[in-house]
Amino acid sequence: MSPAARRLLLAGAARRRRFSTDSAASDPSRPSQQLPKGKRWDAVVIGGGHNGLVAAAYLARAGRSVAVLERRGILGGAAVSESDLVPGFRFSRCSYLLSLLRPAILRDLELERHGLKLLPRSPSSFTPCLDGRYLLLGPDAELNFSEISKFSRKDAEAYPRYEEKLEQFCKLMDFVIDSAPPELRQEVHFSMVDRMKHRVEKSAFWGHLFRHVMQQGQANMVEFLDLLLSPASKILNTWFESEILKATLATDAVIGAMAGVHTPGSGYVLLHHVMGETGGQRGVWAYVEGGMGSVSSAISKAALEAGVQIVTNAEVFQVMVNKTSGMVKGVALADGTVVHSPVVLSNATPYKTFVDLVPSSVLPEDFLCAIKAADYSSATTKINVAVDRLPQFQCCKDSNPEGGPEHMGTIHIGSESMEEIDLAYREAAGGISSKRPVIEMTIPSVLDKTISPPGQHVINLFVQYTPYKLSEGSWQDSNVRASVTILMGTNFQKAFVERCFSLIDEYAPGFSSSVVGYDMLTPPDLEREFGLTGGNIFHGAMGLDSLFLMRPAKGWSDYRTPVKGLYLCGSGAHPGGGVMGAPGRNAASIVLEDLMKAK
Repeated sequence: MSPAARRLLLAGAARRRRFSTDSAASDPSRPSQQLPKGKRWDAVVIGGGHNGLVAAAYLARAGRSVAVLERRGILGGAAVSESDLVPGFRFSRCSYLLSLLRPAILRDLELERHGLKLLPRSPSSFTPCLDGRYLLLGPDAELNFSEISKFSRKDAEAYPRYEEKLEQFCKLMDFVIDSAPPELRQEVHFSMVDRMKHRVEKSAFWGHLFRHVMQQGQANMVEFLDLLLSPASKILNTWFESEILKATLATDAVIGAMAGVHTPGSGYVLLHHVMGETGGQRGVWAYVEGGMGSVSSAISKAALEAGVQIVTNAEVFQVMVNKTSGMVKGVALADGTVVHSPVVLSNATPYKTFVDLVPSSVLPEDFLCAIKAADYSSATTKINVAVDRLPQFQCCKDSNPEGGPEHMGTIHIGSESMEEIDLAYREAAGGISSKRPVIEMTIPSVLDKTISPPGQHVINLFVQYTPYKLSEGSWQDSNVRASVTILMGTNFQKAFVERCFSLIDEYAPGFSSSVVGYDMLTPPDLEREFGLTGGNIFHGAMGLDSLFLMRPAKGWSDYRTPVKGLYLCGSGAHPGGGVMGAPGRNAASIVLEDLMKAK
């Protein structure tokens, strides 16, 4: 954020108005259902996901009038809690863990004061093996050494150095994540002085980044580039020899991506998932009391307090553009309502924004082609499960009906070797949902007693690999989704839900019989329910050709778009996906800069 934008933000925060304690302000899950007629807003945000709410809050704190329009009946986008799926249980329906949310947002928006309560996990990772062994990992260095030593003393000694190296790289990335990419523009209305100022501003970014690089030293930068460009398998094989450790770490490199451990560039995704922190500890992930909807609730309370008006059940049908000037005029809703504003921020995916909402006649052909050609493929299915008892893993000698170390963190099922993960990927690449899926299981109700009845539990299954389009059959076919067996080609295969539950049974006998109910979201479901193009949870692939100056398209990485007054503020913009808030915060800073220049 530029110094000028920061000054305006602070000045606006000092004079921001407080909302009364009406139902909308006191309960953000029930925001206003209508906007004042005829009002012209300083900014309108399409989508009440966490990034859209963050952008709105920062703009309002700077003294701007802001309206947020959410298509669904509840706020949060993919960071949402829903309690009507199985009676008595509250699910984090899509996203399910928090770590990436930027510390500055937590501080600036005072999210703890607005009800956000994090529940750190220790241990944070459990990988059971069918041969009776298991691996626990977490923030406790002594535990890590003891656990890894069961498989390799050499790996146990190398692991702290590996973590330290990744933390060094994360510090380098912090500056990049919290900054808008230094996009150079050749605006025709720029004067010579404006152009010089513009170049100096962008040079300042590169100068700052260069200082960070110099502090790393050449050897570290070579290793950093190796991490960015290499497959995760190469990185992990260089560091470790134990298959169970490598496979456990490799899941971070492929989670949410249609990529395998041998895919070049998957090393960056490995880094992306350890960039966050909880309580000042890098790479530590936490549950959120009340589910991930509590994150969106806290942000929405901060936004409401700053003066944002939030409306649910408000589906945007079209972004209105003045065809003569090429400038945004506002948005039109599906019910015919017109909302006027010279600034629109879209928290929708780039595809949804530019293909579905913006008239194609106002977009450059090459830009629209780039947006359509981007990779929106998905590998992910989310299954939310209600159970009447905790799963008991046969590799653990002691039974823990109330929850033991193995239940606290992420439980890696079907991830005993990198080749096992890669086989599942290759099946999906051929259009077949993996026969032995890679499953990340979490049981937040072990720590969060607010989301399930006593003695019963909520289980999240984040499952890979499931292609958007199946080579045989369809995800809309109930037989494919949940029946006992289906015929695929010449082989009988269990339907996908039963296949997942049966795989868990191999590690925790009796799991299937504990299931009270479940909700499954395949890639087409994620697209239909949450507007995630292709079911991609990151609003688009996180490959090296889709990051930084390349996200969402070359020449348009700084949240601005070819339509003057229209900005991207969601995960499809830099720095990408996850419950991070950085796209929303960075986009708001760019909007404020442009508004100041327009004075």
